[in-house]
Amino acid sequence: MPTNTIQDRASGAIMGALIGDALALGPHWYYDLAELRNDYGDWIDDYTNPKPGRYHDGIKAGQPSQAGFILTLMLKSLAACGGYDEKDFCERMDSELFPLLDGMPVSGPGNYTSQSIREAWRRRVQQNLTGALTGAQTGLSGIPKRFVDGLDNAAELGRLASAVAALV
Repeated sequence: MPTNTIQDRASGAIMGALIGDALALGPHWYYDLAELRNDYGDWIDDYTNPKPGRYHDGIKAGQPSQAGFILTLMLKSLAACGGYDEKDFCERMDSELFPLLDGMPVSGPGNYTSQSIREAWRRRVQQNLTGALTGAQTGLSGIPKRFVDGLDNAAELGRLASAVAALV
């Protein structure tokens, strides 16, 4: 039986996050299960286009949401820096994501920008605040950092559970 290394598991977690993001693009944010089933059936087993007038309208099946876009920025930063570097990650957000936003919910990669990302955009672009992402911007620096902590601690289940618990 093949053994999986921690690196294999971490790679699998990253791929799972990206695949899960793309799979969820079409049926994202349905609050009525009957409506979801009416639009997509009882089981979703492939990438789907968002329905017209719903979240991510206009984005094609298999493309990432904005969360997937941000995860990709974080992965590029990790690869370039050899680990989590908040300054590098912030610079990537400033140069690669924020120029694509306009402060409105239906905008940017994935065609939807959450309130926390809009607030970070306001602070960093409109108010020209720089430095670490703090306060209302914690979702930007905190989640990637905790994701990386989780991957780093995958060998020790107690530490992994603590890192994951810190995400909620």
